[in-house]
Amino acid sequence: MGEIFVEIFNSDEKPINIEVALSHVTQAPNGAETMFIGTVRNHNQGKQVLGVSYDVFEPLAKQSFLEICQEAQKKWGKDLDLYVVHSRGRLNIGGVSIVIGVGSPHRDEGFKACRYIIEQIKHRSPIWKLEHYVDGDSEWTKGCELCEHSHQVPEHSHG
Repeated sequence: MGEIFVEIFNSDEKPINIEVALSHVTQAPNGAETMFIGTVRNHNQGKQVLGVSYDVFEPLAKQSFLEICQEAQKKWGKDLDLYVVHSRGRLNIGGVSIVIGVGSPHRDEGFKACRYIIEQIKHRSPIWKLEHYVDGDSEWTKGCELCEHSHQVPEHSHG
């Protein structure tokens, strides 16, 4: 069975380290390492963004990460090595909010598992995002749990 590591890091105390994520999923049986790195961008819905504050209900978020990773292993192979870490607290532009690493024997299951994990986290995990704007305002963004689209990963995506 592949290893699963899930954690929430306080951005003020311990920033996410991408190299640690990669080393976790780089194992001898794996021929592919797939990564998703989410960062804070400088705009959203026509507004200039200065930074983002993430609030996380840690026990439930970690449990949801674990369940999602176990689902990915059931779908794409019990030997997948998985790493999921999300930030809590304030991040500036370019700050790393989430890293997902997947180590797999082949690239196809790695890409599919990585996409599945990020989409499911966006829909199911108790994480809230407060955007801070250049004009001095701040606004809680509508999360995917409020969207009307399905919790399924799309078969084909454009863009």
